[in-house]
Amino acid sequence: MSGNNVNDFYLRYYVGHKGKFGHEFLEFEFRPDGKMRYANNSQYKNDTLIRKEAYVGKIVIEELKRIIDDSEIMQEDDATWPEPDRIGRQELEILHNDEHISFTTR
Repeated sequence: MSGNNVNDFYLRYYVGHKGKFGHEFLEFEFRPDGKMRYANNSQYKNDTLIRKEAYVGKIVIEELKRIIDDSEIMQEDDATWPEPDRIGRQELEILHNDEHISFTTR
């Protein structure tokens, strides 16, 4: 299990594409101070950008750390990530236990 220091943790995931409805994406981020940010941009039927921010408790951050530890994602590299399609992109960034990974498909 990871250490109890909340300040050693950051998680961000983005998935998006440019297509018929413009730039559509989903992004979420968990910051060391417990701030969670969420954004969803869909132009389908003229929807607008949704942005939300909230603070989560230490127990939520600890559960995210546990999931990352159990998944062993920090030992992986993005060479095994699937190839992106012609218009899409994914990004995953994690800072955990003094390790940093940043995976991107282009």
